[in-house]
Amino acid sequence: MTPSAAGPRPASPPSPPARRRIRAAVVGTGAIARGSHLPALARLAEEGETEVVAAVDVDAAAVEAFCAEGGVPHAYTDLDRMLAEQRPDLVTVCTPPTLHREQSVAALRAGAWVWCEKPPVPSLADYAAVEAEEGTDGGPYAAIVFQHRFGSGARHVRRLLAGRALGRPLVAHCQTTWYRDTAYYAVPWRGRWRSEGGGPAMGHGIHQMDLLLDLLGPWSEVRAMAGRLVHDVETEDVSTALVRFENGAMATIVNSVLSPDEVSRIRIDCERATVELTHLYGHSNADWRITPAPDVPAAEAAAWQDFGADVPSSHLAQLRELVASMRAGERPRASGADGRTSLELVTALYKSAFTDATVRRGEIGPGDPFHAALHGGTPGWAPAAAGAADRGVPA
Repeated sequence: MTPSAAGPRPASPPSPPARRRIRAAVVGTGAIARGSHLPALARLAEEGETEVVAAVDVDAAAVEAFCAEGGVPHAYTDLDRMLAEQRPDLVTVCTPPTLHREQSVAALRAGAWVWCEKPPVPSLADYAAVEAEEGTDGGPYAAIVFQHRFGSGARHVRRLLAGRALGRPLVAHCQTTWYRDTAYYAVPWRGRWRSEGGGPAMGHGIHQMDLLLDLLGPWSEVRAMAGRLVHDVETEDVSTALVRFENGAMATIVNSVLSPDEVSRIRIDCERATVELTHLYGHSNADWRITPAPDVPAAEAAAWQDFGADVPSSHLAQLRELVASMRAGERPRASGADGRTSLELVTALYKSAFTDATVRRGEIGPGDPFHAALHGGTPGWAPAAAGAADRGVPA
């Protein structure tokens, strides 16, 4: 599934007209493809929006089984061949993070839009390389799967915060405290910088951090710590951070894979109310709670509780919006600069933790070792046997 060498972009597939089904292909046929991507695509297929024309996996038996079970007509073990023969409009990337850059670039060069699982790519340098392959007017664009910011609950709270109905946001807490045992890390690519990109801050907590940023807007500075307390891995297994936002709000962030009582939580204390979301892997309207300050009129507080029809956060909710963006020829949410915000915060978190310094938004650019790899070549954190390229520093 290695893309061709850089060269002229081939002719793009025609933009999906208003009434034509969007031809989609799935790359990687593991659990996330089976459990989330294919069901979302199938649901939109029932509505006449999409059709899954192909799937790709290096494991021939796995992709054949995936296609047989999902009614997908074409199975491939070579990404370039699939792109050339099927010319899909949309490619969903469901492979380990180390493959995201090359597969996203290949799909974009073939004229396909991309919907890539998180974490997007292992570094800001990789993200810039993907961005460079996007179209400049009407696509194709590459979006990241950040499904937690989609759905009715997040939409309602985002509207309340943006309109300052709840007053200024002041204090926030973002918590992803999950549990992963040694068997989880027995999978060869997990817990390693080269293949996973990072630990729980990158691979687990990025979802809640993305939602926090979507609700509160740009951050300005971060101070963090990270540690390996239990697992024998290259990356961290726990991190904490203090974040200041441009609007003045201050937040704490905790990411862990050491927590038997698993929970995902966001809490935002505003001048007139506290908003709290408590869930695990996805949320609905019932998972949100808004507690008004004592002086808020009862009628106004009651209006805040009207979340509308319940649309849970899900791959389906994000895919539905992505398809609408494709048909309109518009950049989708969670792509470009909007998709980079979470990766930039995660990168700054690692830099702060490994250098014991405050990191400000925008300071990590080309030439900074953390731009090339999240460990930044830091002794004790960079892979011990890695060469210069693995450490994210010039050879």
